[in-house]
Amino acid sequence: MTVPLRHFVVGLALLGSALLVGIGLTVDAVPGLGGLVHVHLFLVGWVCVTIMGAMTQFVPVWSGTTLRSRRLANVQLALVVAGLVGFAAALALGRLSWLAGFGVLLLAGFWTFVYNVGRTLATLDEFDVTERHFSVALAFFVALTGLGVLLAADLESGFLAGLGVSHAGVRGAHVTLAVFGAVLTTVYGALYQLATMFTQTELRGIDHRLRAVEEVGHPVGVVALAAGRLVGATPVARVGGVLILVAALAVAAVLARRLSEMRVERTPMHTRYAVVALALVAWAATAAPAWLRSPTAPDGVLGGPGSAPALLLGVIGFVILGTLYHVVPFVVWVHRYSDRVGLEAVPMVDDLYDDRLAAVDGILLFLGTALLVGSALATDTAGATLAEGSSATALAGMALVTLGVGVFAVNAVLVIRRHAPGSLARVALGRFAPSRLSGEGDDAADEVTPAE
Repeated sequence: MTVPLRHFVVGLALLGSALLVGIGLTVDAVPGLGGLVHVHLFLVGWVCVTIMGAMTQFVPVWSGTTLRSRRLANVQLALVVAGLVGFAAALALGRLSWLAGFGVLLLAGFWTFVYNVGRTLATLDEFDVTERHFSVALAFFVALTGLGVLLAADLESGFLAGLGVSHAGVRGAHVTLAVFGAVLTTVYGALYQLATMFTQTELRGIDHRLRAVEEVGHPVGVVALAAGRLVGATPVARVGGVLILVAALAVAAVLARRLSEMRVERTPMHTRYAVVALALVAWAATAAPAWLRSPTAPDGVLGGPGSAPALLLGVIGFVILGTLYHVVPFVVWVHRYSDRVGLEAVPMVDDLYDDRLAAVDGILLFLGTALLVGSALATDTAGATLAEGSSATALAGMALVTLGVGVFAVNAVLVIRRHAPGSLARVALGRFAPSRLSGEGDDAADEVTPAE
């Protein structure tokens, strides 16, 4: 159980770094290519590392099989973190010649992850909807990391021009495959499983037709949008963008229907999923005009004004945080308390975290995201006269989001500290944790279980 927890703890640390860089960018205090540092720490450092940990733990659980290699699961994290830290440092310091080398480390880490989970899925006779989404996402991970290494090398040498493609085109395809391909495909696949399981409902009626629209339209749309951006084919990119937007609205409808029919008591996870449904609609509404007008524009890669915070925080961020509010306590509960059920009084999974802190971080994150969306919209429509006010709004939004994440991190860390068999240092660093910090008996936290 230590393997996924390690991914989650490291991911939270990288998220904190990303948010601090974001605040620094708002006040123009980050050197070098700070925007790229911010994006990579957020998407690679938090979102993708969390996805790696979640898939490593729950693909075997959902699929009723055994993980191909626990050792590779630890290797993937080490490679990705080492590559990302070096990559971010190179961007901040302007050492462009370092980027390709650290990019190769990132590629090696993600391809190790793809191999490990892919070989695990290959043992199945047939795939359900979640497993199909995860398989497609793994293919997107392979493609996007390959393009990422090319981009890193091109920043120093400019060799892409000789291949007949532009740096902007490759970057657009890379971001498309990353955000909409690898990340959003994973999120959709997980939601089909989690939204039904955690609401104690089932897909029925129109849900199946909406799922079919998304399951075909979204991956086809991602490929078309990425290809159109790569070669500058606007009509192809426009078709891809429309398919992605329609798929997002279909997922929002399915999620809203599951929440409306919920048969269990509401938890912080359900509240965050409700925000996700609203954010998907908001993102589609802000992205549609920009993508219909110019889907290949470099400044519209995630949509129009306000689209980026609505998608990255309102959709992806809230899905991950909402899911972690169940996953982290669940992993700890299984390892600490599951074998005591029936022998003594044990807490419920949702009893492990502090629900008051959960309410506080939910409010802070929602308000911060709303301010960031509003700031982006105001900056686009108000002109220069309100630019200073928009910047202040963005800074306040980043501060609220950072504070909200901090409250969530405290809540999650307290769950691990109070209930996990091993210490927090042992969870985060494994065998590299100093013995005086890891505590006695922590070797048990690294024992292999069938679920791992």
